[in-house]
Amino acid sequence: MSETPLIQIRNLSKSYGSKLVLKNISLDILPGQVIGYIGPNGAGKSTTVKILTGLIPDFEGEVIIDGMSMADNPQEIKKLIGYVPENAEIYDVLTPMEYLDFIGKLYGMEEAMLQDRAKKLLAAFGLAANKDDRMDTFSKGMKQKVLLISGIIHNPKIIILDEPLSGLDANAVIMIKELILRLSKEGKTIFYCSHMMDVVEKVSDRILLINKGEIIADGTFESLKQNHSDTLERIFSKLTGREDSTTETDAIIHAFE
Repeated sequence: MSETPLIQIRNLSKSYGSKLVLKNISLDILPGQVIGYIGPNGAGKSTTVKILTGLIPDFEGEVIIDGMSMADNPQEIKKLIGYVPENAEIYDVLTPMEYLDFIGKLYGMEEAMLQDRAKKLLAAFGLAANKDDRMDTFSKGMKQKVLLISGIIHNPKIIILDEPLSGLDANAVIMIKELILRLSKEGKTIFYCSHMMDVVEKVSDRILLINKGEIIADGTFESLKQNHSDTLERIFSKLTGREDSTTETDAIIHAFE
């Protein structure tokens, strides 16, 4: 793994009106790292991801990706990134081949390579027989597979996955976890956002925990476990101030009495 950071974040802050969502975040992320990025709802995860993908251009601080400033070279940086958002709207009147052709051309892929890679990836994801079917007939899991393919079809250096397992069956989940590990060995940097702590534990070689706009934990699962608790769920609860959920669950049960 290269020791030169692929992603450099310096004093990153972002406000919405008077609300400060990100507070002077600074990070170096190396090529080939699988980053598990976790935090409560409203902690700043989605804002961070949208800044890294160029969807939010107005921020304070500096974001350098592959030696380029996000402020100065957003279009060039976007070519290096594959993004699978949590709540994506897929054009489901298209077929998978039509949709992937559209996405691939946005990234400037050559037609022959695009068609060949789309067919191979759809087959690998078990969708070869559906490649020319309209996606409005697809299940949520089938659509999610097409979205995952659209995030990697241009062979990006950086892959950002926001709850990528949504709607997938058990076999597909196993395959995606293996794919993440294989991609990291190929030198891809993966930013993995999820509330599924057991998966984050297994796929991440570095975990970042954000709370109220600040990174409050940064390390391997083993190092966080030694310093805090025995499972990532308990580490999460302890560091975000929600260590004991008994009171909440008691209130729910009592509501039915």
